[in-house]
Amino acid sequence: MSSIKVFSLVSLCITLLAHGVASLEYGEALTKSLLFYEAQRSGKLPSNQRVQWRGDSALNDGSDAGVDLVGGYYDAGDNVKFGFPFAFTITMLSWSTIEFQAQLEAKNELSNALDAIKWGTDYFIKAHPEPNVLYGQVGDGDSDHSCWQRPEDMTTPRTTFKIDEEHPGSDLAAETAAAFAAASIAFKPSNPKYASQLIEHAKQLFDFARNHQGVYQSSIPQAGNFYSSSGFEDELLWAAAWLHRATDEKTYLDFLGGSSNTGGTRTDFSWDDKYVGAQVLVSKLVLEGKVEYSGIWSQYKSQAEQFICSCAQKGNSNVKKSPGGLLWFLPSNNLQYTTSATFIATAYSQYLTEKKALIQCPGGIVQPDELIALAKSQVDYILGSNPQKMSYMVGFGSNYPKQLHHRGASIVSIKKNPEPVTCKGGFDLYFNKNEPNPNVLDGAVVGGPDDNDGFTDSRSNYQQAETAIANIAPLVGVLARIA
Repeated sequence: MSSIKVFSLVSLCITLLAHGVASLEYGEALTKSLLFYEAQRSGKLPSNQRVQWRGDSALNDGSDAGVDLVGGYYDAGDNVKFGFPFAFTITMLSWSTIEFQAQLEAKNELSNALDAIKWGTDYFIKAHPEPNVLYGQVGDGDSDHSCWQRPEDMTTPRTTFKIDEEHPGSDLAAETAAAFAAASIAFKPSNPKYASQLIEHAKQLFDFARNHQGVYQSSIPQAGNFYSSSGFEDELLWAAAWLHRATDEKTYLDFLGGSSNTGGTRTDFSWDDKYVGAQVLVSKLVLEGKVEYSGIWSQYKSQAEQFICSCAQKGNSNVKKSPGGLLWFLPSNNLQYTTSATFIATAYSQYLTEKKALIQCPGGIVQPDELIALAKSQVDYILGSNPQKMSYMVGFGSNYPKQLHHRGASIVSIKKNPEPVTCKGGFDLYFNKNEPNPNVLDGAVVGGPDDNDGFTDSRSNYQQAETAIANIAPLVGVLARIA
């Protein structure tokens, strides 16, 4: 190679480093983010399964209740199917796919995104056998967490838990309705029959959530220690917003317009708090002129934009940033909040661009391109442009968490060693070993660093070194947009 060519390559590399992560690498991260969901699959794996270190698991789920609940996703580094964050994950995967369908298609990832969604919605269809019955959990968190076994070897009870008219859970039912409604929009172009089936489930669950009110952990106390809901008003608004977008039916718009609580200015957007999501979906209607910019509609828009202003550091009460520039919300699994806030900025940038609009924040104007720059800065940080020079996406680059808190990844594949791993034996053989995991969980986004950019790569450090399905879903759309 000539010295001129070498110089050109070096200068190109320097330029790319100066501007964060290269576009090509965003594409690689996008591919891995969807691959992650294949590694989290529960049930009978399909013939086109790409993550080969996994095997079939939990093939009798639901048998204790006489229902087929095989399938779905394991939540995090454990082997429980927690319906509440699971449904939020499917809603966010769907929102990512709806807003950035063209970009996903251009990167040949649209079919993988739809497969990831369908693995969830197929399970939810099984979990919703009657209009006012929804199975919201499989497996018991306490007994599961006392064992360290790959899913293929599980010996812990696979108890099923449900909500019904006598034991309601408006938050769980409404979030699952939102997932069905959002997924229906994602599938409408390619599979209209399936999309209409999803809408039917969404409508039934929304009615169930409205007519039989209560927080779901009152009916499924086993979920309370892990994913306790702070209330259900936000999920009802979120579900109504998605059902309106999917059906254009006035009844859902009337529900949004008749609410006595639009949420106020929120401090995060997550599996527990959907107000920002609902506010942003309503803001889209305002920007498009489908509702008037007055009264309750202006409240929704103002509150959505106040959250975005605070992320952009131009609000009245800005989101904290680490010294390295990471949006920092909470000590445990912080990156789930960073990815969802980053998605909000990315989607809103799109809505503003389409209407040639901007945001007037207390600290000055925010343009759509500033929101994309904010999103890129957060993605770049997650992918390695940070003080630790650590990629918080497993399998991306060479320096990423090698001791991810994850049962399946940390135990040798059943295909390499079919000898069963016992409940307690897994701790001695794998959990307590100070060695890299034998399986790379590509695309897993861990909890991430502390507010001072510090990170400890240790299996016992679940606050920082565990992943969860809700962490990655918002990032799919963001990566598709910037790749």
